[in-house]
Amino acid sequence: MARYTGPKTKICRIFGEPILGNGKYLTKNSNPPGQHGANRKRKQLSEYATQLREKQKAKYTYGVLERRFRNTFEEAARLKGVTGENLIRLLEARLDNTVYRLGLANSRPAARQLVSHKHITLNGEVCNIPSALLKSGDVIGIKPKTAANGAVTVNFRGKDPKINWLEWSEKDMQGTYLAHPERENVPENIKEQLIVELYSK
Repeated sequence: MARYTGPKTKICRIFGEPILGNGKYLTKNSNPPGQHGANRKRKQLSEYATQLREKQKAKYTYGVLERRFRNTFEEAARLKGVTGENLIRLLEARLDNTVYRLGLANSRPAARQLVSHKHITLNGEVCNIPSALLKSGDVIGIKPKTAANGAVTVNFRGKDPKINWLEWSEKDMQGTYLAHPERENVPENIKEQLIVELYSK
């Protein structure tokens, strides 16, 4: 399965943001990665470089490779409304991202693994496709055998109250995808308009 498996701190230092973890090393060493990172002259990025950097940030944040990301963008462009906001909504509607948002995993890669290893159900059926797009009313649950596994449930951290497009039932151990989120409610620091401009060239 193709995905990024390299050093996460290196990627965080490139963008100066904790997009792949808690960023605890950013305060200790905020220099760009590489042998000459501390002495590298900071030059003004070109317009293209700025747009490309924003696209790379979005891809690393959501754990999506280029072909899938491009297909998602093209689907967002076909939908009504603002293309950039549609792109963020589609990325947020991915099953692995929703599992992460529900607090069932500490990170998106961990959420992806839960889905791939058939621990997650979608509308009562086991779904092992991390890129599956959710619709309003879809129910995400945990297999009973998984819910009884302490090694898995120890990583459950609970849903962030700010994530208002999802609903979680502790009693039933399942969540509901209420609707696609509004852009202002998505906490990720991504300038999606730059991505639209990049793909529009």
